[in-house]
Amino acid sequence: MVKFLINRSVLLVLPSQNFNEEEYLIITYCLERENIKIFIVSDANTICKGENGLKVKNDVQFYNIHESNFGGLILVGGSGMRNYWDNSAVQLTAKQFIKNKKPVGAICSAPIILARAGLLSGCATCYPDDKNELELNKISYSDDTVVVDKNIITARDPSSTNEFMKAFLYELTKNN
Repeated sequence: MVKFLINRSVLLVLPSQNFNEEEYLIITYCLERENIKIFIVSDANTICKGENGLKVKNDVQFYNIHESNFGGLILVGGSGMRNYWDNSAVQLTAKQFIKNKKPVGAICSAPIILARAGLLSGCATCYPDDKNELELNKISYSDDTVVVDKNIITARDPSSTNEFMKAFLYELTKNN
């Protein structure tokens, strides 16, 4: 029963500034529709601000994360996520989820965090303007909208969010 409850919660990483609101809204809608509890993590003191002014209160800060409390991790994209490409707290969090075979999703600019942390292998996708960053980290860029490699799901941009969420939810529930 405890595993079921843990798998029914997902940790969403939002940059404190300039997250992609469309991705955020679609992701949260899909998770809520499946009765999955959402926890927002950020380094913001209280409020994260989207690219168009949407404000979201974070639930927890990076230093307070315990991977064992969540079934999966999603890194929401947007131009603000570029400020986190080398963020050791985000990279460590993703490593813990992957180590414990929990799904990790990254969309738009966020897959670069996984690449720089050495967590991607072979092929992934990201926002096309960031593809050189993937290639600099020895990851082949795919023009596919979504790429799944074991329990890591990468997606290209806001238009791929629905397909991204189908893949993420499949990974989240397949071990139940």
